[in-house]
Amino acid sequence: MSNSVSPIAASTAAAAPTASGQDEQPSQDDWRSGGLAVLRAELDRIDNQIHDLLIRRAEVVEHVARSGKPAAFRPGREASIIRRLLQRHRGALPAASLVRIWRELLAGTTSMQGSFSLSVCDPDHGAILIQLAREHFGSLTPLRAYGTASQALADVSQGVASVAVLPFPSDRDTWWVSLLHREPRLYIIARLPFWYRRPDGAPMAQALVVASTPPDASGGDRSFLGLECDSDVSRARLSSELLAAGLKPETMAVVRQQGSPVSNVLIEVEGYLTDNDSRLSRLGSMLRRPVVVGSYALPIGGAA
Repeated sequence: MSNSVSPIAASTAAAAPTASGQDEQPSQDDWRSGGLAVLRAELDRIDNQIHDLLIRRAEVVEHVARSGKPAAFRPGREASIIRRLLQRHRGALPAASLVRIWRELLAGTTSMQGSFSLSVCDPDHGAILIQLAREHFGSLTPLRAYGTASQALADVSQGVASVAVLPFPSDRDTWWVSLLHREPRLYIIARLPFWYRRPDGAPMAQALVVASTPPDASGGDRSFLGLECDSDVSRARLSSELLAAGLKPETMAVVRQQGSPVSNVLIEVEGYLTDNDSRLSRLGSMLRRPVVVGSYALPIGGAA
């Protein structure tokens, strides 16, 4: 595509009818009353219009890539795009299909702005997290699979992979502890699956996405706090202190090292938090100021 053609000019040219009139829009009465050939011709005309708009969108993405923005992958921005489209959606096309179409489109335009690849931790070797990664990041995005989270995280730290897809944190899946101390920092930036209403046969696992760039807000988010506290502090006390500080806890994972006076805790809280949130200084029983490990856009299609 010539760099001398602006996105607006290109889109105007693409939208203009041909001299032969083949792209002129027939009235609804014309195609509704016509036979199969007329309906197929109308579908072909619509496909051409969709393709013209995809070409225009790709050209705009090229201009965005040249604008100097820090990261091509913006999960919060992508989530807000899909939510907006779902709000205006109507007709018989399933909402899940709309999400799938845009997930592939966003994967393609992200790859236009620079190399993008995945490292996936699949500890049970059942390919469930690989399926989740493909569902969210596109079927053709380069992907490496590992048996441990540390291998996937190392790929992100070393710049080998753009993001790591890891099991949802728990008292057993403790890969998140390394995020409390790792330099340079890594961040939780997304939760999978984003479309939460799962059809038959879809992977039912939960995963988080980790990257070297901080997350961006989507307008409906949850965040993760990582902290160290006395090993004898109960979950109930931690929850109470969080609520007193104005933070609503959702889930909590605790790792108590045998023989150590310190426990590591990962707490999921409501809302989008940053390191300078004033509420963090109100948490009294912590040994050090909590670290905002990251955040994610709330899934759609059902409550997480």
